[in-house]
Amino acid sequence: MTVSVSSQMQAARPADLPAIDKLLQHNKTAALVAEYGQTLVTTQLRQLMDELRQKALAGQLTHAELAHEPLLSGLAARLSEVTASKLKTVINLTGTVLHTNLGRALLPDSAVQAVVKVLTQATNLEFDLDTGRRGDRDSLVEDLICELTGAEAATVVNNNAAAVLLMLNALAAQREVIVSRGELVEIGGSFRIPDIMTSASSTLVEVGTTNRTHYADYERALGERTAMIMKVHCSNYAVVGFTKTTGINELVRLGRERRVPVTVDLGSGTLVDLTQWGLPHEPTVRETLATGVDLVTFSGDKLLGGPQAGFIVGRKSLIDIIKKHPLKRALRTGKLTMAALEAVLSLYLSPERLPERLTTLHLLTRAQSDIQAQAGQLQPVLQQALGRDFTVTAEPMLSQIGSGAMPVESLPSFGLVIHYSGTDKAGKQIMQLERRLRCQAEPVIGRIHKNALYLDCRCLSTGQAQRLHTLWSNAQL
Repeated sequence: MTVSVSSQMQAARPADLPAIDKLLQHNKTAALVAEYGQTLVTTQLRQLMDELRQKALAGQLTHAELAHEPLLSGLAARLSEVTASKLKTVINLTGTVLHTNLGRALLPDSAVQAVVKVLTQATNLEFDLDTGRRGDRDSLVEDLICELTGAEAATVVNNNAAAVLLMLNALAAQREVIVSRGELVEIGGSFRIPDIMTSASSTLVEVGTTNRTHYADYERALGERTAMIMKVHCSNYAVVGFTKTTGINELVRLGRERRVPVTVDLGSGTLVDLTQWGLPHEPTVRETLATGVDLVTFSGDKLLGGPQAGFIVGRKSLIDIIKKHPLKRALRTGKLTMAALEAVLSLYLSPERLPERLTTLHLLTRAQSDIQAQAGQLQPVLQQALGRDFTVTAEPMLSQIGSGAMPVESLPSFGLVIHYSGTDKAGKQIMQLERRLRCQAEPVIGRIHKNALYLDCRCLSTGQAQRLHTLWSNAQL
């Protein structure tokens, strides 16, 4: 029977909805069941029919929407959406290499292969192959860490905040920790050093002022309940002007005189001198330990270029105490992290080859001319995709090393700058464009500055550039 177009557009009643059993017998539904399983398909189909029933009760449903083709196409779209991963890969055009919100360091190929290898097989994560007994998972990387840093011993947990938390719990619970007021940093998500102190049941003793802390301030604060002098490297901000800090060497001398451990939270942490590649200086773990400090904590997924992890390195007698603390088990890393860490740390044994092997260092040292070439190739296709309402120019710009690691340091880069040239409000149009790029199948993340959208090409890989070129050549944005 032929159904007229006018009847197709007439309002449908709840009674007009097709039976779920009949829909499940349809050939297209059978294909969906083969892909997604009977349970999920049935659940999503029932939810879809409930929504259509509500539309029918409100008089907003037409007979056209109940035809098998659009109805089952809608079911397929729902299934695709509900099974899609929430964790998506994105194209980072923000200009920030170590972007906290975008996952920080990208792993090198050797680390990726190491993780893949242990994903589906049993490993000696906590099994000593020499003795046949239970082992210590730290032993998988401890020798490497000690060789690269000069530490007596080391332990690994799941991030640097955890490393500081564990160190304080093990060595300073119910006792006092002296920290300069100018070093009471806040890291991402409003997580602050004083909060970590509280969580560790340690009493924070602030000394000095925000901009100036003297040796005598630390000396006066020492007492019977002092468990530790802690220095925090301000890797995510800088205080300039009328300032004074007490050097690590001075604190080490004071700590030894008063028999109080001196610890340093390096934050981002680096194992090599970055200035050899023309990058800003950042204190290395080795040179920090060489001052005589007892312990150093630092991250694995920032300047080190590895997976998320936190290290505590230094004096063996203190590391032994830390390893025995009950919190160590709660904060330990898994086999995937350990596999990636070992692979990344191994690259540092050949430091002269790091720029070509370590992804983070490769991105930080990219020549501006190479980045400019990428931007130049993408500019005309993006201009064509955006049309006359937008103006796209390839321009020099400054990249940022990290949002939580050396954020005040910048690197010469190149990218695309998009301005709105139409008659509507420019700010609104640029925000809508940013959202369209962000909501693509492969999201593109840029940054808005002064009513313009900046797409910094420093972190753009060759494969990503090719995909964007193809997409923008064949689409209107």
